[in-house]
Amino acid sequence: TEERFEIAAAVFVDCTGDGRLGAEAGADFRRGREGRGEFGESLAQPEPDKHSLGSSLLFQARRHEFPMPFVPPKWARKITAGDLANGRLHLRPGDAAEGLDYGFWWLEWGGHLDTIADNETIRDEVAAILFGVWDHIKNSGLYPGAEFWALEWFGFLPGKRESRRFLGQTILTEQDVMESRSHPDAIAYGGWYVDTHPPKGVDSPQEPPCVQHWVPDLYDIPLRCCVSRNLSNLMFAGRNISATHIAFASTRVMATCAAVGQGVGIAAAHGARYGIEPGKLRGNPTAISAIQQKILREDGYLIGMANADPSDLAREATVSASSELPGSPAANVLSGFTRSVHGKGGAPTARVVPGTHRWISKPSLPAWLQLDWKDPVTFSEIRLVFDTGLHRELTLSMSERVTSQMCWGRPQPETVRDYRIEVSDGDGGWHPVTRALGNHRRLAIHRLAEPLTTNRLRVVVEKTNGVPEARIIEVRVENPTHRPEAHDSSGAHAGCRAGAVV
Repeated sequence: TEERFEIAAAVFVDCTGDGRLGAEAGADFRRGREGRGEFGESLAQPEPDKHSLGSSLLFQARRHEFPMPFVPPKWARKITAGDLANGRLHLRPGDAAEGLDYGFWWLEWGGHLDTIADNETIRDEVAAILFGVWDHIKNSGLYPGAEFWALEWFGFLPGKRESRRFLGQTILTEQDVMESRSHPDAIAYGGWYVDTHPPKGVDSPQEPPCVQHWVPDLYDIPLRCCVSRNLSNLMFAGRNISATHIAFASTRVMATCAAVGQGVGIAAAHGARYGIEPGKLRGNPTAISAIQQKILREDGYLIGMANADPSDLAREATVSASSELPGSPAANVLSGFTRSVHGKGGAPTARVVPGTHRWISKPSLPAWLQLDWKDPVTFSEIRLVFDTGLHRELTLSMSERVTSQMCWGRPQPETVRDYRIEVSDGDGGWHPVTRALGNHRRLAIHRLAEPLTTNRLRVVVEKTNGVPEARIIEVRVENPTHRPEAHDSSGAHAGCRAGAVV
């Protein structure tokens, strides 16, 4: 419609990737790669430069029953086997053409240019590279069976890895990542490799397409990395958070960006509700603690932090079950932790409580888990966290080769499918509260139409999505009036001015 909007708010969050909002508002940012001396990072360049990671285009292909000719466009690059050195192509000359259904992330180029201003130039060149690589696979005669493959789709919007990185109240560095330094204002975590790529991508065949430096343990991502240092009501989440190029090479991946997004969203909402500008949250331990507990309540994870929510009445209960396996007793649902993250690549040893952190019944259903209170309690919400097989890799992919190795496209077998929640009727019997059928979710929330008062509650597992035993990770029974903010009716306070940053 070509209309222009002006939006005023107490808090803004820039999740644009390129940092469009913050850049126009005048937020401080940097681009490029730092030199080794600036932050003492051993993995950094000897000297700083303006280069970044490049951009990629993906494709999808399908194998057919008959030959599918391919004639490359005139502008396609001419690619040889030598151009694909250092393990770029998973096929070697003479290998049967397999695993071509989902394109190649290493079809990358343009990190030596301006990945924002030169985006269309990068798109055109990566498209030429993509068709050149496909022409090589199809028409070089080096890969038997390639004649049966055909392109189905290719991207025309570059998958951009890096551009602006905002400057926050602190800058995450290689040391924060590699040493898993603890931050009191953590709102998310990471754990991916420090995954660096040559800026010129395929035009650097003498270099591997990436170098992945193992990160020993999970690490904190603090809120201070997500709040602008010079605009107090601007936050950011995604690949534009405040980090050096080296630290960013780990935080930039999508699952980590999603975790940061959840933490920043909860922090932004808390600040807006209580009139605390994001820039002042760092100095408010009460606010930081409340934000962290809300993240845990929404089934987020923070290293070493346990449920301490005062509105969770389950923490005051005694737990029992119809049966339990050694190492996975009923009491585990009140451990305060919802992840098993000990061991190699998990949380740092000094900050982790080992254990299954879930109740597992003996392999016989139905099975029940029961909470008993000394005195009756009143509640209006029940939250259950179920086992969804987080020990097993599960990721979105268009590659049949990848998805065939996962429990993909269906509920995870450990997840409780059918269950009911009951409360004591006071006469030795049980009164139904709700029943769920066909569940596949990890976090199940049951909000009651009217508050209930009882001294006994149980969850009866009738069926799972595959395994013969019941598994429950956490039970929360909540009375919102016990939560501190429930007693505050003033809304946003005057301390947080409503002002646009653009």
